Amino acid sequence: MGMSQGLQQGMPKGRVVLADDDVLLREGLASLCERVGYAVVGQAGEAETLLALVAEHRPELAVVDIRMPPEHSTEGLRAAATIREKFPATGILVLSAYVEVEDALALLAGGHRIGYLLKSRITDVDEFLETLDRISKGGSVVDPSLVQELVAAQRRDDPLSLLSGREREVLELMAEGRSNAGIGRRLWVTEGTVEKHVRSIMSKLRLPEDTDDHRRVLAVLTFLESR
Repeated sequence: MGMSQGLQQGMPKGRVVLADDDVLLREGLASLCERVGYAVVGQAGEAETLLALVAEHRPELAVVDIRMPPEHSTEGLRAAATIREKFPATGILVLSAYVEVEDALALLAGGHRIGYLLKSRITDVDEFLETLDRISKGGSVVDPSLVQELVAAQRRDDPLSLLSGREREVLELMAEGRSNAGIGRRLWVTEGTVEKHVRSIMSKLRLPEDTDDHRRVLAVLTFLESR
């Protein structure tokens, strides 16, 4: 049974527009989508054509390479943001050759019916098709490699990870609004010792030299944001 025959016998899963300047990959994806019942209504090699196709067909799904002509930087990502803004009913799957954390986060902040997948993941055909189905049904998909990167980045960038256990205790008591003297009484240490801890905290959190009150507020904010 040919693909077109299969589509005629059953309702297509949804209409898809594919955008990638790698023609072989794009044709392969089109063939894959059609084989399982999606209707590929358009293909594009650059962002402008992609946006025109989405505007014309209002597909259920757009599969977009993050880097496309002319500059091969973030054209696909910008196009995805435009689609999200103008055609929110269209689900978006962005494909990337490697993990680009900031770009992925900017995209995924858009909420539901959105996905980010590494191109290497497409070789697992079942997983790729499951990804399309999940996005079509309103879900979001995040590549496992991106999750690992985010966890690692969070560990690297957590400013509180630089603090000793005692410094964390001092910062927590600062967050409760206690003075150095009050912290000293609570921890059974002298006020001078607390002042040393506070100076160390300010230095490790790289807070600007400013009035002591202002720096304490910034330190407390850092603490609260990291919880």
